[in-house]
Parts: sequence; structure tokens; C-alpha cells
Amino acid sequence: MRSSAMDTDKIKIYGSRVRVDSMAKVAEIEEAERDKMRSKVQKIIDHGVNCFINRQLIYNFSEEIFASANVMSIEHADFDGIERLAAVTGGEICSTFEHPESVKLGTVKLIEEIMIGEDRLIQFSGCGGGAACTIVLRGASNHLLDEAERSMHDALCVLARTVAITKTIPGGGCTEMAMARAIDNEVANVSGKSALAMEAFSKSLRAMPTIIADNAGYDSSLLVTQLRAAHASGQKTAGLHMYEGRVADMNELGVRESFKSKLQVLSSAAEAAEMILRVDDIIKCAPRPRDGY
Repeated sequence: MRSSAMDTDKIKIYGSRVRVDSMAKVAEIEEAERDKMRSKVQKIIDHGVNCFINRQLIYNFSEEIFASANVMSIEHADFDGIERLAAVTGGEICSTFEHPESVKLGTVKLIEEIMIGEDRLIQFSGCGGGAACTIVLRGASNHLLDEAERSMHDALCVLARTVAITKTIPGGGCTEMAMARAIDNEVANVSGKSALAMEAFSKSLRAMPTIIADNAGYDSSLLVTQLRAAHASGQKTAGLHMYEGRVADMNELGVRESFKSKLQVLSSAAEAAEMILRVDDIIKCAPRPRDGY
């Protein structure tokens, strides 16, 4: 992999000119440039590679030399692309090719051109490094693509936090229902307005399995009451099985959520509710006067 243009090295000297007395001299200058390019390309081929990737342009003459040596050449890999390729292939980006023994080459099992929609893409499979990958999102409109990208970003962020903090909890509304049940059991021992706040918080927690059921197109009232009855009977890991529309054991299904993500969601929701409750009054700007009214 290289990060500069595959062209003859030229030094620009402003205010100077080269004069020749025949076209043969011009041909000699052009041949000298081609010889220099042959030498540069041959140094790359001597590394024993079968694919050369350049961040910038590869000129036709250089491409012909690569093709004659059965070396694939790929041009216009942008800054981000060449960095990701170096990460996934395990190779390094080179600027000079004078010492092949000091260059670390990347490896892939297959390089092929694929079609996604109407776009032609080059796909690298079986990469040696495996430190990055490409996720292709497609949608009927920009709105759907933006929503899919946001959902994917959120999922990757949760996955990254789960890798850092491996503690997980049952999903499918199981955790929210268990917390709501614990709060309901404690409300009877609390007097005053605090009990009302606890009941409201418990109700808000039960809204999460309700939203999950509604998003899946099921009867949320039926499923949430069944889930609450399951927790009351001692099934502490019961949650909503959205593929079949019933209550099931989340541990058996392998439905887990990140503990860190769930803790952050609860903390943020509680802080937002507290901030709203602390607002005593709302100051509203007067409407802008309009001429003629």
C-alpha cells in the first residue's frame, strides 16, 4: 500500500525552460521518464506482492507494467480507506520501496468486484488483521437510511461498552418488570408524597415492555399482564419472546442487555424527570406582531 501518486518524480523550477533541437531529444527525455517509472514499479513488484493499492492515481504506464507482471493495481483508495485497509490486512502504508525486507505486507484471501444496487465495489474477504469491517446500509429513502445508521451506531456503542464492562442482565423487559415489582412491594412501607412518586416510577418502568410489545405488533396489554403475573409467581428471568409473542425465560433464549447501558438509561431518565419537576414556571415569548392585524 502506498499513499502518493504513481507518477514520475518531477521537480518544478519556475522561470526555467528546456530547449531541444529535434524530436529525438524529446523522445529521449520521455524514455528517461519511463525508465524511471519502470524502476519504481519494479521495486514494488520485487516485494513479491500480487496486489498494489494506492491512495492516489496510478497512471496508465504504471498500470501496464503491473498488469504485465500479474499484479493487480487499485487506485483512489482515500485517506480513510487506506487506513482501514492497513488495519484489516495487517500491512503498513509505505512511502518508499528501497528495502523490501523492512516492509510488512498485508494478506487477504480474496479480492473481488461486487455489485450493490448500481454501484461497483471492491470487496476484501478473509483479511489477515480483521480489525475493521464494512457495513452496507440500504433503504428506500434518506429518512430510513438515517434511522438505520442511528440504530446501528447505538448498537455498536452498546457493544463496545459491553466488551469493556462484560456484566449483562436479562432483556425483553425482564429487568424493568423486576424493578417495578420491587418498587411496588416497597410502596406499602412508605408514607407521604414519596409513595406517589414511587408508584409513578414503577408505572414508567412497566412502560418499557409495553413499548416492546407495541413495536412488535402484539397486544401489549395482554403480554404485559402475563409478564407481571410470571414475575409474581417467581419467574424472575421471564421476559417477552417477540418472535412468538409470548412470555419466556430470557436466560434460555440468550436475550441479554448491557448492564452499563441500562444503568445509564435509568440514570438519564431519572435526571430528566427531576429537571422537569424542578421547573416552577415556563416563560413564553410573546408572538411576533404582524402588520395589518
